[in-house]
Amino acid sequence: MTIEILVPDLPESVADATVATWHKKPGDVVARDEVIVDIETDKVVLEVPAPDEGILEAIIEEEGATVLSKQLIAKIKPGAVAGEPTTDTTDATEASPDKRHKASLTEESNDALSPAVRRLLAEHGLQASDVNGSGVGGRITREDIEAHLAAAKAAPKSPETAVAEAPVQSRSQKRVPMTRLRKRVAERLLEAKNSTAMLTTFNEVNMKPIMDLRKQYKDQFEERHDTRLGFMSFYVKAVTEALKRFPEVNASIDGDEIVYHNYFDISMAVSTPRGLVTPVLKDCDTLGFADIEKGIKELAIKGRDGKLTVDELTGGNFTITNGGVFGSLMSTPIINPPQAAILGMHKIQDRPMAVNGKVEILPMMYLALSYDHRLIDGRESVGFLVTIKELLEDPARLLLDV
Repeated sequence: MTIEILVPDLPESVADATVATWHKKPGDVVARDEVIVDIETDKVVLEVPAPDEGILEAIIEEEGATVLSKQLIAKIKPGAVAGEPTTDTTDATEASPDKRHKASLTEESNDALSPAVRRLLAEHGLQASDVNGSGVGGRITREDIEAHLAAAKAAPKSPETAVAEAPVQSRSQKRVPMTRLRKRVAERLLEAKNSTAMLTTFNEVNMKPIMDLRKQYKDQFEERHDTRLGFMSFYVKAVTEALKRFPEVNASIDGDEIVYHNYFDISMAVSTPRGLVTPVLKDCDTLGFADIEKGIKELAIKGRDGKLTVDELTGGNFTITNGGVFGSLMSTPIINPPQAAILGMHKIQDRPMAVNGKVEILPMMYLALSYDHRLIDGRESVGFLVTIKELLEDPARLLLDV
């Protein structure tokens, strides 16, 4: 009897998927619940485990193939003992105990790798055994791979090798297929540009009051709530309050109708190894500063490790993107359809400002609000952005609701 490996049930909004990475090859022994293949959708990476132990008999769909829900992609011959050698018996016998131990550790380490790490290894033609892991239990992280590549690039070469390789390196190029997520992001950005009357308005905010508040209470906050007090919780709180005052910004267009949302789910633009994703922090009006900080941290970690679920990526009435973490001073963010607006936060930089007739050096940050002019007029957009500015420059108003 053969065990069939099928594509998992895909979310309703996902028509098909792509076979991303096979972690086993035909003839390999697989253990029960061991991940044997990653299936990549437009939103998440699905890990497909083996339903029972056995030998991978055949791979029906190779890497890069487009597959549908419940489609047959591989077959497993049941009955093999976990850990049974799959190579020639003579080779296994002649292998030293140290080599066999190292191989078992390597296989065990491979099983624990995140999808993002496995993709990086595949893209650069590396094996897990080539990279020294610095994570828990010796697990490999993205930083370990980057350090390994940097070390290999910086390794000294003989003059003959350098001369021979110089022309190739200066004129070489590499073609890598776009991931499904990257293609989907490109489609949605183009859709936003073509289907919305997008306009961007700017303002700037003095961040000194918030910086002083964080400096005064950050240690007590972290000691009590076991999480750091960052800027994002202030941004989310200010945005939530502004959305309450300007319901048009919290709305969306559905055909010829305007849908006003009476809840406040805010999307956070997060850069991951697979591309840009926008996980959603839900019911922000009911969350305190500590809950917001913990929620954002959890979503960021899941995004980095490719563990976000479809539910965590679905919905959202408004998006916050913080290009300031990469050093961006000003930008014009693109709306995330079907939302009506997106707020761009930027780098905090000291600038000379006129205060009461005198020049002072203050930590300033530019705000950029891109909005759909079909739904939001100039009065609402400017009023919304000014409200955020006022709340950030006087954070006590967030607590007093004034």
